[in-house]
Formats: sequence, structure tokens, C-alpha cells
Amino acid sequence: MPVLRIESLGDARLSDYAHLTDVALKKARGTEHGLYLAESLLVFERALRAGHTPRSVLALGTSTDEAEAVLAEHGFSDIPIFTGPGELLAELTGYILHRGLIASMNRPALANPAELIRNARRIVVLENVVDPTNVGAIFRSAGAIGADAILVTPRCSDPFYRRAIRVSMGTVLQVPWTRVGEWPETRELLVEAGFHVAALALTPDAVSLRDFQARLPEKLALVLGAEGEGLTSEAIAASDTVVQIPMKHGIDSLNVAAASAVAMWAVSG
Repeated sequence: MPVLRIESLGDARLSDYAHLTDVALKKARGTEHGLYLAESLLVFERALRAGHTPRSVLALGTSTDEAEAVLAEHGFSDIPIFTGPGELLAELTGYILHRGLIASMNRPALANPAELIRNARRIVVLENVVDPTNVGAIFRSAGAIGADAILVTPRCSDPFYRRAIRVSMGTVLQVPWTRVGEWPETRELLVEAGFHVAALALTPDAVSLRDFQARLPEKLALVLGAEGEGLTSEAIAASDTVVQIPMKHGIDSLNVAAASAVAMWAVSG
């Protein structure tokens, strides 16, 4: 694959890296589904193992050799690798490439929700979680603890946003996920697939996670809500059970990312 040394920032082929926002990358012209950026060799490898197609790579020093080796391993012989002085690349991207490389990746088409959860037993539904840091942390917990899939509601932050990918250490590229519609449609989807829907919320009729853990359904969809506001009334109405994590010292809730890890571990049996 060609290794191209950057001498100036005027090369149009570098436009994928030129201070573009996540939204701009998602809407990039000339792409079928948009782009996302994979930072670090680890995340790049996970993207390629997930079957995603690279558009180009920006690399520093020995990371150029590593990028060449990984691309060759996955059968890509014509993907350009751009390299150059760290100061110039930092000026191009807006930040220092501490992790050695960054790759422009084509976003894959989102999966059909019914197909995605057909053979799943434990899934997570994220409703309106707008902070990409929390989205990334939830994906990392899901990957580590073993959720089979994640469904993301329309107003939830995009898991392909740069910060979500970085915080998740690339697990947003490993844990199967897709978008779903509003609650009536999503409730019908889950019920038809045989899922018991458990909403994590503070309501007067909520059962303790310890009690719920003692009688786990065969197929479970765990619903997590927005930071601060929690789940909407529509999400709670669409659930079969409302569950809360037992707390001490007068604390009533955890950050959604921490709560997701606790709840997923408890229902992972």
C-alpha cells in the first residue's frame, strides 16, 4: 500500500482529518453511510476485524509500519497511509497523535433490529443517553460483561462519535448495535422477539435488582436512560418490570455508565 509523506496541508486527500466534527464526518459527501475516525492501532485493528473498510490512515513514525502490516493482514493493498512531522499532523487534526495513528473508516450500514436480536439473550436499550463518554463506557461494560447487542433510540448520542469510540476502547466496533424507533415500535419489536423488558428507574413500584436477579427471565432487555433525567414515562410504560439498584448512605442513583455495569453484571447469568 502507498505511503505518502505530507509536506503541506493542501492535499485534498487529507480532508477527512481536517478539524471535521463528528456530525460532518457522518454526513461526508461521496460516502454511502458517512465516516468515523479510529484512533490508535488497537481501535484500528478492531475496526478491521469487525469488517469495516478503511479509506486512509494518518500515521507517525513506527506506526506507519504497523499500519502497513495490519492493512496487509486484512487484505487491503491500496489504502493510502499518510505520514509526516508530528507538528504538521497536529495542525491538520487539531490535536497531537499520542496514539500513533488515526484512520478514516467508512461507516457500515446499520443492521435490521429484528435480525440483530434474533438469537440474543441479553441486550441493552439506551434511551436518550446524550453524552458520548457515557455511551462509550456503557459499550465497554457491555463488551466486557457480555451483552449480546445494544439498541440505540433516536435521540441517543451516536456510538461512532470519536469520544464514544475512544472511551469504549473500540468496543463500539465489537458489540453489535443498531438504531430503533420510538417506544411503541420498539416495545413491539422486543415482545415479538420474546424479551422481558426491564427498565432501570426510580419509581415507587420498582423492585430491587437483588430480587430481580433471583428470578431472571430467559431473554432480557435492560433499558437505561438519560443522564440526570432518567427514563421517559414512555420507556417505563413500555417495560414489564422496573428495577432499581439498592443504595446506601442516602444516595439514590449512580451515573448511567456505572449503573449499566452493575446491572449488566447482575443479569448476566
